Amino acid sequence: MSVTSVYPQLESLLPQVGKPIQYVGGELGAVVKDWDEATVRWALMYPDAYEVGVPNQGIQILYEVLNERADALAERTYSVWPDLEKLMRENDVPQFTVDAHRPVGAFDAFGVSFATEMGYTNLLTALDLAGIPLSAADRDESHPVVVAGGHAAFNPEPIAEFIDAAVLGDGEEAVGEITDIIRDWKNEGRPGGRDELLLRLARTESIYVPRFYDVDYLPDGRIRRVVPNRADVPFRVHKRTTMDLDAWPYPKKPLVPLAESVHERYAVEIFRGCTRGCRFCQAGMITRPVRERSITTIGEMVHKGIEESGFNEVGLLSLSSADHSEIADVCSGLADRYEGENVSLSLPSTRVDAFNVDLANELSRNGRRSGLTFAPEGGSERIRRVINKMVSEEDLINTVVTAYGNGWRQVKLYFMCGLPTETDEDVVGIADMAHKVIKAGRTASGRSDIRCTVSIGGFVPKPHTPFQWAAQTDAETVDRRLKLLKDAINSEKSLGRAIGFRYHDGRPSLIEGLLSRGDRRLSGVIRKVWEEGGRFDGWSEHFSYERWYDAAEAVLPEHGVSFAWYTTRERDENEVLPWDHLDSGLDKDWLWSDWQDAISEVELDDCRWTPCFDCGVCPAMDTEIQIGPTGRKLLPLSVAGADSRPVSAVSGQ
Repeated sequence: MSVTSVYPQLESLLPQVGKPIQYVGGELGAVVKDWDEATVRWALMYPDAYEVGVPNQGIQILYEVLNERADALAERTYSVWPDLEKLMRENDVPQFTVDAHRPVGAFDAFGVSFATEMGYTNLLTALDLAGIPLSAADRDESHPVVVAGGHAAFNPEPIAEFIDAAVLGDGEEAVGEITDIIRDWKNEGRPGGRDELLLRLARTESIYVPRFYDVDYLPDGRIRRVVPNRADVPFRVHKRTTMDLDAWPYPKKPLVPLAESVHERYAVEIFRGCTRGCRFCQAGMITRPVRERSITTIGEMVHKGIEESGFNEVGLLSLSSADHSEIADVCSGLADRYEGENVSLSLPSTRVDAFNVDLANELSRNGRRSGLTFAPEGGSERIRRVINKMVSEEDLINTVVTAYGNGWRQVKLYFMCGLPTETDEDVVGIADMAHKVIKAGRTASGRSDIRCTVSIGGFVPKPHTPFQWAAQTDAETVDRRLKLLKDAINSEKSLGRAIGFRYHDGRPSLIEGLLSRGDRRLSGVIRKVWEEGGRFDGWSEHFSYERWYDAAEAVLPEHGVSFAWYTTRERDENEVLPWDHLDSGLDKDWLWSDWQDAISEVELDDCRWTPCFDCGVCPAMDTEIQIGPTGRKLLPLSVAGADSRPVSAVSGQ
């Protein structure tokens, strides 16, 4: 049955809201397919505003992968701002897609990608506007299957009440498998209803369906066990790992937004995974093993992506882009290819020990020289050993001296506050480091106009990391240390004036910590926050710590736990964690051992270049590290505009 557009009802509302262009659709690269020609229809959502969601790499990849199938279609939806939400409720306009403005409730699957936990209330808004019951238990086969993905899906327990399924890990192949299952179920006449469809998803052993698992608790509030309540459901659900990234060169046709967005560039993921072993970094842990794209695939993706989009900036993305085994050839080859063109290259951030001025000069060869960003993370040698960030102060000073001496005027340094075992001295040490950076930079450059920005984020213990057992530092301690740091930076006025200081107070991190290590008992907290107006919690102007804290204090005592129980409490080795039945590939005993090494300030090398440390990923996932060098070259290439042949043809591939 065809589904009609809600745009006629929506159009009259748009002049009454801010940034109406974000709801119009029709971007370059957008796809609108015939509803009746598709068997399986997906609505894909990044649960934030259009300007944040439209450049999201994950959504763009899945959007293309699904729309390339003859039997499927995919459209996008984003969170609507409160001004439009109010009007939609008053005028009975449902949550809609921006592609064809079809109601989200009419789709077969509603896929939501959570980069962080702060989008949970936006999920509830979208479900409610779409006419989809908030609780999965209240849905029938007329409602879409709500599927969570993204990094936060590695512990979906706080939203288990609201989702039907979760996918851990890479989505390229997973969405295909889910599409096949829904297609076959529909073609067979929907046997067994919604329950049978979800059971078929669960039987894959790589799609988690919360309704098929029961959670028992101990008298003190800890989890006793999480067990399947159906005989044919696996005890553990495993993450998905896409191994051959060259076979998945997406996005091929990047979306070019009509409204301003946070990243206006063509982004190429040059490799996936990281084995640096930073103990705080969930992304590095859950995306193992390292899988590189070949230099020739990167070149062809850049060539086609620019051609399709017209973007004049290319971002070479990964968790640590300068670690690609052929990064020098990638950057020099692309710089040669686009020399004289209005195309710039960028790495999102550079590790101190991976930076070299030759690489940086290649990235800025066309004359654009932006600031450099480095992330020492900790302000003392001791705390950097704890977090396994193997960067010495000498390394940092030498690196920034090289940068300042070669013409850079701005360096940004990123640190965290609230790290395990942290002391006041560890945080105040950031000021001393920043002072030394300015002094060394002035000497190296012979100038006094150089700048250094110190940016501080609050540490949040994350699942599937060695710090998943750690107590989170309370907000008062974080705020006190940040004040000590600010005073220390400004203690020498001539240096302090050259140092920018940006930070968030400790309270938002506590809410993220509450949700990141939470269990199913938090669903009531999330629902209460949403009912009391919680929206866009990742935005400081909308976030309310009091609303979250008050909701937690109202809901959690009935379960025998508290806000502090989830946040500032340290877990012991034998505690059953809410995500223990969800397999990221990492061995729990190895994670505990690494946690003990952190407390003992013992560093661990990168296993790409050293013997295996038995983290468990490669044997558990039946994978292996995939790195170059391939021996292939991006060159020879002709100058852009002079030769329109694809890069693969020019490079002989």
